[in-house]
Amino acid sequence: MNFIPNLITLGRILLVPFVVWAIASGAMWIAFVLFLAAGVSDAVDGFLAKRFNMATMLGAYLDPLADKALIVSIYLTLGINGFIPRWLVILVVSRDILIVGGIMLSWMVGTPLKIKPLLVSKLNTVAQILFACVVLGTLGFDLHLESLTLVLMGLVAALTLLSVAAYLAEWVRHMNAIATGQ
Repeated sequence: MNFIPNLITLGRILLVPFVVWAIASGAMWIAFVLFLAAGVSDAVDGFLAKRFNMATMLGAYLDPLADKALIVSIYLTLGINGFIPRWLVILVVSRDILIVGGIMLSWMVGTPLKIKPLLVSKLNTVAQILFACVVLGTLGFDLHLESLTLVLMGLVAALTLLSVAAYLAEWVRHMNAIATGQ
């Protein structure tokens, strides 16, 4: 039974190319439905893992990988196709590259850093998913939600910057503690 959340997470990863294809093909309502399904699956696998004690080490690695694959792919595709500002794409993608790069660097220098999701990071992920949903929904169903889109875009930008700062502070603290032998 512990494998069920992992199967849901794998399903989310497998949805990524279909969502990208739908956006690139202009089938925005399909992209919206698939992206919404992926977002719901993220909540479901987390709920099952925590509520029914189905958490696994594999799931601990797969879940953030699935989140990153989905968000980065969607933002890149929306940005390349001109549906969201490129500066926002660069900001979102750069954040993930910086976090992964910091973790890899700490491992390479022999001071592995265990990253636990911070509250600001969880809020950032929710905001990123909501923003992408609203963008895909407005495109797929010809809705006019410009004000909501702008508010969510600002929220994504602010939370992304706060998340970068929080993870950078954690990384610097970790590396300084190792350097000073604490």
